[in-house]
Amino acid sequence: MFRALYDWTLRLAGHRHADRYMAAVSFAESSFFPIPPDVMLVPMMLARREQAYRIATICTISSVLGGVLGYAIGMFLYESVGQWLIRLYGMGEGIGEFRLWYQEWGAAIILIKGMTPIPFKLVTIASGIAGFNFGLFLLTATITRGARFFLIAFLLHRYGAPMQEFIERRMNLIGTLFLIALVAGFGVVALL
Repeated sequence: MFRALYDWTLRLAGHRHADRYMAAVSFAESSFFPIPPDVMLVPMMLARREQAYRIATICTISSVLGGVLGYAIGMFLYESVGQWLIRLYGMGEGIGEFRLWYQEWGAAIILIKGMTPIPFKLVTIASGIAGFNFGLFLLTATITRGARFFLIAFLLHRYGAPMQEFIERRMNLIGTLFLIALVAGFGVVALL
């Protein structure tokens, strides 16, 4: 299963609209979509290592713009779309506590959670719900998403061939670990 998905994303990486597809996934993931952009980002960077930093730039910009939509959902549409999304991701009970955390630790929450497998859309929506300073939100979202995607770009650009060989030899293990991290991210949010 993971091999077929990996091969498909490698083929997609060579498509003339690959950057647009990856940008759409990155945008959507920051506001409502459950799958992180890494599923396209890593294969695209492996297929086009010379463009890794360009791809990271596109992914970062798209993620931050999607985060603005997530922020707007929390700020302006919480009573309708925001509550539905929060319940969908299992965070309905903890949103009050999350607001309190934002009053004291908002910037640190964005910076830390933007680098983890915890779904970034929950951070962006919660930022809007809490009325977190929008300028500071943009700055911290750009820093954390950029750090995450440019770290991946650096590693794949520098160590691409050995990393690609490692990934391809251990496809099932890596795919399983990725799914565990994704589910764990949702699980952590549900516990909050």
